[in-house]
Amino acid sequence: MKRFTPLALGLLAATALTAVSTAASAQAPAISDDVIRIGVIEDMSGVYADITGIGAVTAARMAIDEAGGKVLGKPVELVFADHQNKPDIAAAIARKWFDEGKVDAILDVASSSPALAVIEIAKDKGKIITLSSPGSTRITNENCGPYVVHWAYDTYAIAQSTGQALAKQGFDTWYFVTADYAFGHGLQEQATRVVTENKGRVLGSVKVPVGTTDFASPLLSAQSSRAKVVALANAGSDTINSIKQAAQFGVTQGGQKVATLGGFIHDVHGLGLQEAQGLTITEASYWDTDDATRAWSKRFFDTVKSMPNMLHTGTYSSVVHYLKAVEAAGTDETAAVMKAMRAMPVNDVFYKNGTIRPDGRMVHDMNLYEVKKPSESKAPWDYYKLIATIPGEQAFQPLAASTCALVKR
Repeated sequence: MKRFTPLALGLLAATALTAVSTAASAQAPAISDDVIRIGVIEDMSGVYADITGIGAVTAARMAIDEAGGKVLGKPVELVFADHQNKPDIAAAIARKWFDEGKVDAILDVASSSPALAVIEIAKDKGKIITLSSPGSTRITNENCGPYVVHWAYDTYAIAQSTGQALAKQGFDTWYFVTADYAFGHGLQEQATRVVTENKGRVLGSVKVPVGTTDFASPLLSAQSSRAKVVALANAGSDTINSIKQAAQFGVTQGGQKVATLGGFIHDVHGLGLQEAQGLTITEASYWDTDDATRAWSKRFFDTVKSMPNMLHTGTYSSVVHYLKAVEAAGTDETAAVMKAMRAMPVNDVFYKNGTIRPDGRMVHDMNLYEVKKPSESKAPWDYYKLIATIPGEQAFQPLAASTCALVKR
């Protein structure tokens, strides 16, 4: 029988403990800093505050709360900031969060220009970024990245749905009043494509700075063009102001149709049904779709005092999916989580059977709504009636047309 000295027995015990510890470490969730930390960068005080802002923050918190505030036994923390609609501020926030704040992923950035700036920071740091508030198709084309996902909508889907529906009704001449930044430019470009594909013509356009309060000159130009459609390629308070002033100038009364390409339910609420009735709006979700969406939206309303739009529900959906992916991957390491996000279908209260394509587009159905007449509305926020549901593969830019370098040719 072989005998071991006390020293040898001690070394054997230490080796065994090390082996057990190593095995346990290999099985334990690899959560950096023992915290899953996500961030959203919104417009908290500017022109897009109502359609992003505290609503997006609340939606993200609701997703975290539904997960019990923990994943893999580790706490989930949310940080948020106001970028003031300035790309340099948004980029500085993102850089500081990744370098010093130990943020694992940014799951929304309001407005296209700040979002495009933050995308480059996230790509440089190898971090996941999902985007529901911006609409620029550059996100899944020239600015795409392996960890970049465009979630709720984009200008292609809005233009495809709205433009095609109106063109088929005989509205074949258009004039654009366009917000002068990436989002507005994208809306005009994509809507022009749809109009011309349906044998229509664009008679003119004017670009207007974000935050403009006086739309007299562009609207008078639109009137004098005699285009059948005056298309508003803007969002937020710009949309509200331009629609109100269009009514004051008698644009609709003169026989032209005012179409909003970046409208949301909050715009309808701000305008009132008397002025907004008949507008066509494309959104990915509507609070009053079924019992589940109504129940979720009631909880949202209790905090925000308004119903959610697709930017809010998109932020909620992306946080839900991200946390599910962290759990499935057993880690918050970027590559592993993104692999899980791509492998799993997106299924939650608002988004069903969504998939993430190689270019980063999350594909899902889009809905075309018409704003109800005052006599048709039965309660506050009862504003939409569904005109058509557009399947995701028809609503979004075909993958074959993407210029994303990640798409295999």
